[in-house]
Amino acid sequence: MSRLISRLLPVWGTTAVITPLFLGTFADQSFALNLSRLGTYVSPSGESAAEISAYDPISQSLFVTNASTNSIDILNISNPRTPSLVSSIDLNPYGAGVNSVAVKNGLVAAAIGSDPITDVGTVAFFNTTGNFLNSVTVGALPDMLTFTSDGSRVLVANEAEPFPLSINPTTDPEGSISIIDLSGGVGSATVNTAGFAGFNSQKAALEAAGVRLFGQNGNATVAEDVEPEYISISQDNRTAYISLQENNALAVLDIDSATITDILPLGLKNYNTLGNGLDASDRDGGINIQNWPVFGMYMPDAIATVEIHGQTYIITANEGDDRGENVRIKDITLDPTVFPNAAQLQEDENLGRLNVSSVDGDLDGDGDFDQLYAYGGRSFSIWDANGNLVFDSGDAFEQITASLVPSLFNSDGTSSSFDTRSDNKGPEPEGLTVGLIGDHFYAFIGLERTGGFLTYDITDPLNPTFVTYTRTEGDISPEGVLFIPSLDSPTNRSLVVVTNELSGTTTIYAATTPEPTTGLGLLILGMGGILFKLKKKRS
Repeated sequence: MSRLISRLLPVWGTTAVITPLFLGTFADQSFALNLSRLGTYVSPSGESAAEISAYDPISQSLFVTNASTNSIDILNISNPRTPSLVSSIDLNPYGAGVNSVAVKNGLVAAAIGSDPITDVGTVAFFNTTGNFLNSVTVGALPDMLTFTSDGSRVLVANEAEPFPLSINPTTDPEGSISIIDLSGGVGSATVNTAGFAGFNSQKAALEAAGVRLFGQNGNATVAEDVEPEYISISQDNRTAYISLQENNALAVLDIDSATITDILPLGLKNYNTLGNGLDASDRDGGINIQNWPVFGMYMPDAIATVEIHGQTYIITANEGDDRGENVRIKDITLDPTVFPNAAQLQEDENLGRLNVSSVDGDLDGDGDFDQLYAYGGRSFSIWDANGNLVFDSGDAFEQITASLVPSLFNSDGTSSSFDTRSDNKGPEPEGLTVGLIGDHFYAFIGLERTGGFLTYDITDPLNPTFVTYTRTEGDISPEGVLFIPSLDSPTNRSLVVVTNELSGTTTIYAATTPEPTTGLGLLILGMGGILFKLKKKRS
């Protein structure tokens, strides 16, 4: 492939869409997407007022979790240019904190945690006008839920975080998956729980394979240690894949039997290889992406599954997370044989301030660190159904944002916080969704810290291509990304919805492919031979 370059194109005023062009031989962009902002709803509740959204095509409504008020805001998006608040569903009677929402066949499901969070949680059901229908008890801290495609079941990831959040908590509930059967109607919903206790006897083997199990100073059972974060369901509704974020693993669930059949370690990313650099310091005076002797633990948050040419692939947003076991590299002892230049590496402008795991990396048990394990992959990845890595975007996220929004590089979404996240998890890819437009599959990945989202064409899972980077000024900290296919859309065009936690904003984008080029649609610009294809946008 020819070398990728990019140009910043202003679209819809404050929205920037970055479209890739190619140097040298022209690369056909007939299936590249145009992403344009249609409208934004700004919640008066402010921070934490927009985290996860779900869409009902019948009422043409978005359902947005509002953690600030412990409610679900119902937004009318029949005209996506002017989304408006219809009403809110008060969730305080059902629990202490809403974490997720899903909608199917006119049924709204909300995952609600308790206070304390280690107590069992609740899934409450409503119709699309907000009327309560039923509720059921699920595991501790239900963090995410999703319907099967036929609407007959709801799967819930019960994260079961320990309290306090540390490697030596006072309470550590078991992680699990709740399977809510709705086949008899929502009023007769039943719950079956898939737990991890069957893996307790396999703890040593799982650790040897690379699954992180370190809770309660290493004394937690597998069931206590795992923290289910996000669920994606296979096309045939028989298998679910669950991200175990802090464990750097995926779990596999047989839905019919409510059985966890496997735990798949995701392994490590080598930041010391070509294309896998990172900016490791917030004290190096600017953007400094390079190779370092550090490994990244993928630790995905949101995941999605897609079937391409009969094969199931798992797409992951590699955010990273910890339970308080992190430590800066300057505060640990490095093995002098492995790191003969330890003093130099531990300077603040190099690796000194980078957060790494204090419970991983002492391979020989002598008290010093032989390897350095950082949180997250600063990337998105594609895995096969057996957990084998098919593709990783390497350091592309940092390279793209460094080139296109340099003042926001590894920031908290503002220029005043430039580079402050380099010593932690960089741009922090968190939200993720996959959509089919025409015959092309696209992945949309939100960057929680830098802001905005990246679009990749993943039609060839072994060779995805970067399409655009899209960001709207004022949208800070995207938490959730939702794809609405054209068949369900109020505009008959595919939509992408981004919910931004810190700004409390919900922004809707149109995702369209350009019309085919006719006539002489090529123009050579400049000495570099940059070729632009003239495209006419669909209205």
